Amino acid sequence: MKLRYRDLFAGVLVTVIWGANFSVIGLGLQSLDAFMLTLLRFTFCAIPLVLFIQRPKGVSWLTLAVYGALFGAGLWWVVNFAMYNGLSAGMSSVFLQFSAFFTILLSHLVLKEAITRIHMLGMLFSLAGLLLILHLSEAVSTTVGIGLVLLAGVSWSLCNLIIKLKRPGDMVAFIVWSSLFAVPVIGGMTLAVEGPAPFRNLLSDLTWGAGFSIVFQCYITTIVGYWIWNTLMKKYPASTVAPLSLLVPVSGIVTSWLLFDEQMSVAQLAAIGLVFVGIAIFVSSARLAGPQAA
Repeated sequence: MKLRYRDLFAGVLVTVIWGANFSVIGLGLQSLDAFMLTLLRFTFCAIPLVLFIQRPKGVSWLTLAVYGALFGAGLWWVVNFAMYNGLSAGMSSVFLQFSAFFTILLSHLVLKEAITRIHMLGMLFSLAGLLLILHLSEAVSTTVGIGLVLLAGVSWSLCNLIIKLKRPGDMVAFIVWSSLFAVPVIGGMTLAVEGPAPFRNLLSDLTWGAGFSIVFQCYITTIVGYWIWNTLMKKYPASTVAPLSLLVPVSGIVTSWLLFDEQMSVAQLAAIGLVFVGIAIFVSSARLAGPQAA
């Protein structure tokens, strides 16, 4: 199924926001504990909006709770825990995008969505680009951190599968109400790992930069970003939408270049080109397959 140009633009816009988000997270981490930053992100995604937005119709409490736990704790708390264990923000953004492949495979296994040879070719190009970006990075990685982010990628793919299975009608309400269920899970895991110190130090650690980071992550990255992303995931096959997330580390690199004047080598540009070629193959898969794919 071919992406409409408007939907393609919206999907690319989301990847730009998410790529920039890793720099915004870094801004918040300059003063706030990593886990507290995640907790505040989802707290303000839910409160006070749950007081004004009706619970999404046709979606059970269990679905909201499972999605919230997977999205808030299984995805973003785990990513921050990986960074806490030494994995850089850049490498986190690269490894997290392996969720695109997990999503495509899960949708094939559970929903019987087709994976064509053209899709496989696109995955090979994109995978090669991601691995090259990883190889060219000078950041220090840890085995534990990599394993955790891959686990977070599985959580994201499960979140995508829930969206495709339950197909919530009001996506903003779904995100807001599921965030409410993420808060106690993230708070409990933070207490288990770091104890009460992040809560005691919250007021003294809160800065204007951290406040901007929280607001951006709540309303731009999470509510707006995942409203668009989940709507696309509900509307199209996973093999059409999920590969767009592979642009996130590319967006992160380009954002760093634009904002912080970080230089890109010819090899890095080639790696970005491979990712773009892979995504172009995915997006054009229906056209490349010809009339027989209809």
